[in-house]
Amino acid sequence: MAETLEITTLRPAPGCTADDFVSANADINGYLKRQPGFLWRRIVKTDDGRIIDIVAYDSLPHARAGAAGITGEMADSPVHATIDHDSVDWQITTALQRVA
Repeated sequence: MAETLEITTLRPAPGCTADDFVSANADINGYLKRQPGFLWRRIVKTDDGRIIDIVAYDSLPHARAGAAGITGEMADSPVHATIDHDSVDWQITTALQRVA
């Protein structure tokens, strides 16, 4: 099965840190766990302070539906206030290789 990855790169909002972003994701994590096809999530911080948020699904339709809910059903999540929205780069792509 090819994993479909939702990959978001962003910077924290002014006055916020990567830890603030992670803490504010508690309700999003619960949302993701309820989504059909959700496999896993990883959040990392780069040396220059960017955050890379990777969510894996089992298919493109599940990834699109899950992603749509982040700005739809979860629009009131506190996580949105921790993001510099001008810095967001968002994409959905299919993994070419998986080594376990």
